[in-house]
Amino acid sequence: MATLWPIVRFEWRRMMRNFAPVFFALAFPVLMLCMFGGIYGNEPSEKFDGRGTVDMSVPAYLVLVVAVTGLMSFPLGLAEYRDRKVLKRFRATPVDASAFLVAQALVNIVLSLLGGLLLVAAGYLFFDLHLPASASAGAATVGALLLAALAMYAVGGVVAAVAPSERSAVAIANLVYFPMIFLSGATIPLQIFPPAMKTISDALPATYAVELLQHAWLDGAADVALDLGVLAGVVVLGTAAAVRLFRWE
Repeated sequence: MATLWPIVRFEWRRMMRNFAPVFFALAFPVLMLCMFGGIYGNEPSEKFDGRGTVDMSVPAYLVLVVAVTGLMSFPLGLAEYRDRKVLKRFRATPVDASAFLVAQALVNIVLSLLGGLLLVAAGYLFFDLHLPASASAGAATVGALLLAALAMYAVGGVVAAVAPSERSAVAIANLVYFPMIFLSGATIPLQIFPPAMKTISDALPATYAVELLQHAWLDGAADVALDLGVLAGVVVLGTAAAVRLFRWE
């Protein structure tokens, strides 16, 4: 534990110098919210069962936040270090090698938390966002977000494990990330998708994360058992695959 925090501090400083993950985790969701909130406002809409666009968007954008750290920043950081032989050198030191992975995960999770807080604060201050109606709804939302984050990090771990190089990791991560955010309801509401696109969205774990978060936050209609089962399955299978396939060099 004594060696973990210096590594965490180093990784945090390194993260703060990396423009892409900081921008897409902290600023991009807020910009999306301001853009679409400015266009549509937060007036109740029949399309969203009487809820406002911002009320529907914020729980979905939370998936956007954990997806950028879990599917992009986390695996690309590991792939970069492996490609540059940093992981190999790290294993030659007396420090427990798992501390490095824990530090990477902690830094990205903290970045996700900051991004989520900024998003909720922007929605509340600028668009009259309705918060979860009760303490139990708030707790359910936090639990749903945690499960969604674990699922994204499990998939990201698989990306880091199977990518043979840093360059290929970038390609694989982009192939996974962009369909996950644009076809899952995380950025564009599923309610306006045609049937064929909804069929495609059913194959994406992020779809179930969006539905579960919107259900927890807004008490909306959802097959909670299915959402929980899919996300838990992704966490278990993805983590097992990542641990099995991960290479230090």
